Amino acid sequence: MLSILLQASAPGQSGGLGQFLPLMLIMVVFFFFMIWPQMRKQKKAKAYLAELKKGDHVVTTGGFHAKIAQITDTHFILDLEEGKIKAEKAAVSMEMTMTAYPKPKA
Repeated sequence: MLSILLQASAPGQSGGLGQFLPLMLIMVVFFFFMIWPQMRKQKKAKAYLAELKKGDHVVTTGGFHAKIAQITDTHFILDLEEGKIKAEKAAVSMEMTMTAYPKPKA
């Protein structure tokens, strides 16, 4: 009986935590390189959409360059050269708008 206990607690064997440590390390690295930057980008885009106001120039994900004529909770009424269109707020591309219409730095 004593020999069974000594074999089970031999110094060469790793414990349960030691087996999961590399997996936990991979998950932490994955979070910091993949998930966290995406969360920051989404937060920045949401803040950008919240600060848009009537008269701002935007570019949609479809490539339309327009000026905001009206804002509601879920969509924009955009003024194009040919007329007005209704577009979802999610259709405004922050990256393209900032490239085409950069805001002056104060």
